[in-house]
Amino acid sequence: MFDPRVAVASLSGESDAAWARTAAPHVGAAFLGGVALDQPAQDAARALVARGRSEFLTDDPLAFVETQLDALADTDIFAAVNVRATTADPIRGVAALCADHGAGVEVNAHCRQDELCAVGCGETLLRDTDRLVEYVAAAAEFGAPVGVKVRAEVDGVSLPELTPKLGDAGASWLHVDAMDSESVIADIVAAAPDLFVVANNGVRDRETAHEYLQYGADAVSVGRPSDDPVVLRRVRDAVDEWFDGDETEPLSESERGVSP
Repeated sequence: MFDPRVAVASLSGESDAAWARTAAPHVGAAFLGGVALDQPAQDAARALVARGRSEFLTDDPLAFVETQLDALADTDIFAAVNVRATTADPIRGVAALCADHGAGVEVNAHCRQDELCAVGCGETLLRDTDRLVEYVAAAAEFGAPVGVKVRAEVDGVSLPELTPKLGDAGASWLHVDAMDSESVIADIVAAAPDLFVVANNGVRDRETAHEYLQYGADAVSVGRPSDDPVVLRRVRDAVDEWFDGDETEPLSESERGVSP
């Protein structure tokens, strides 16, 4: 789906086009956002900002997304926009825009903040399978690649059972925050082998990248240190090494960012 098989993952209020351009020399994809598309989601984002979190606040989410995608038009990276909504209609609007820009849509079924969950966004979608499937199908109507960002370790939710339903609805990729359950990647891959699986959480170096790839991930994404070129270069080298078939050769201390 993208190459090199390293992505930078959305961080609320930080992951914009400038951030993606900085990471571009090291990655094949950037997930922008999250972007609140409708009024309830925007109100929840404002409540998060009021208690000190960083969020993208805009009165015109589609104009904001278009500005961000335009700013990446001259790069080679695959851009996708991570979005939050309380109904399917806003998903359709952003999907049409992303399709026009050759970008993807990533439905956010991941965020766990109380304010977002209270309005039906984020990980609440993992427990509301019908609505999540509806979102994916709505986005897929416009021909844009569609993915879903999910979180492991949500009580009562089986990602391996959910994943094939998302693929059937039109999802091309699953972006998995594995939390402390890295082996869930293997179960997801076995459940939906045609879905492109991006593994996330704790990816920092050769060891962490290769662990996810050993479980069958097609790519990895870097979250919190995504603005650190040393980390991105280290992960990129590890992923290139894996797919070049030379994963048994350890990286040097300098490649791992270790000071002598």
